Amino acid sequence: MTGQTPGTRDVPHDVVVIGAGAAGIAIAQGLRKRDARLDIALIDPASEHYYQPGWTLVGGGVFDADRTRRKMQEVLPKGMTHYACLAAGIDPDRGVVRLEDGRTVSFRALVVVPGLELHWDAIDGLAATLGECGVTSNYRFDLAPYTWSLVQKLRQGRALFTQPAMPIKCAGAPQKAMYLACDHWRRLGVLGNINVSFHNAGGALFGVPAYIPALMEQIQRYGIGLEFHRQLVGVDGPGRQAHFVIHDADGRQREHVESFDMLHVVPPQRAPALIRNSCLANDAGWLDLHPHTLQHQHYPAIFGAGDVSATPNAKTAAAVRVQAPIVADNVVAYLGGEALSARYQGYGACPLTVSRGRVVLAEFGYGGELMPTLPVWLNDGQRATGLAWQLKAHLMPIIYWQMMLKGREWMVS
Repeated sequence: MTGQTPGTRDVPHDVVVIGAGAAGIAIAQGLRKRDARLDIALIDPASEHYYQPGWTLVGGGVFDADRTRRKMQEVLPKGMTHYACLAAGIDPDRGVVRLEDGRTVSFRALVVVPGLELHWDAIDGLAATLGECGVTSNYRFDLAPYTWSLVQKLRQGRALFTQPAMPIKCAGAPQKAMYLACDHWRRLGVLGNINVSFHNAGGALFGVPAYIPALMEQIQRYGIGLEFHRQLVGVDGPGRQAHFVIHDADGRQREHVESFDMLHVVPPQRAPALIRNSCLANDAGWLDLHPHTLQHQHYPAIFGAGDVSATPNAKTAAAVRVQAPIVADNVVAYLGGEALSARYQGYGACPLTVSRGRVVLAEFGYGGELMPTLPVWLNDGQRATGLAWQLKAHLMPIIYWQMMLKGREWMVS
């Protein structure tokens, strides 16, 4: 039953799912839909579940933060065992997961979907000043309202927005925060008094070139300064200074300091220690999955999806929405001794919110292949449209809460 925490030391299950985020719940629901006889267990200590794509809209004053969270017990699938603690270790050879409290659970198939870790401490001084001194981030539920507070109060000065090296979840989110802020300042008539700059550790505005022209229109419209190959390495909140390392074209590095009145930070990101320090990780520390079957490259009983994956797709909720039924299909096939026929083509989507009311809906797969799901006459993903805004602000939360988390597999390709 949901919430059950068996007291026996070693409990067998058909399928164990590590992580009850979007991927874990959607996959568990999909497994039960395919075979109601399966004994499924989920491992996750969280007491609340978050709709993280909504945090950008919280930071832009569109959503109230409480719209993006629910009690975990409200969204967990009924009739499945829930271990409300951390997974502390995985033994793929024995087919066992060790829990933080010392118990062990065994599996016939394991689904690894713990998400990723926001590495705040990788930036010197950042953790100590988050939520004060004008330093914020939409990548945390409790900080997104502070972003909106800062945007509302700023009338002049310097606003810095940063993006770390890839991979990160929702690679468009660092820009979305900036565009929504600029749109608000433009509507108030104060944008001309604010020096806005985007400091990207990478070398391009977006990873799929087809969408860059539409985004450059917004950069020019708002008068945003673009700075590439700039990695944020330190923050002095009380002194209102951001410390960067600039990587020059000749391979040399140099330090640079920028003052700010508002600083929106996106931290470096990595797989949880459970994965990155295990035999399940690739050389970069991410879960080593086959890019199409989402089965582990070396341990056939293990599957994965979502942000922890080493697969070269965008780390977005839209990717999970498509991955979940593929994993469910392939896990059931594996348990039945059948060939894995479901194939993932790398689909991901990033609704790039460029103003309140306009979105560039980027949809793409492996290698940057464009993979639109709507007819061009309804939505041209290479320009900002009002329809894409309606999808982002109104339809997608419904799809998430009422369909994806309940195993209703719609708009999955």
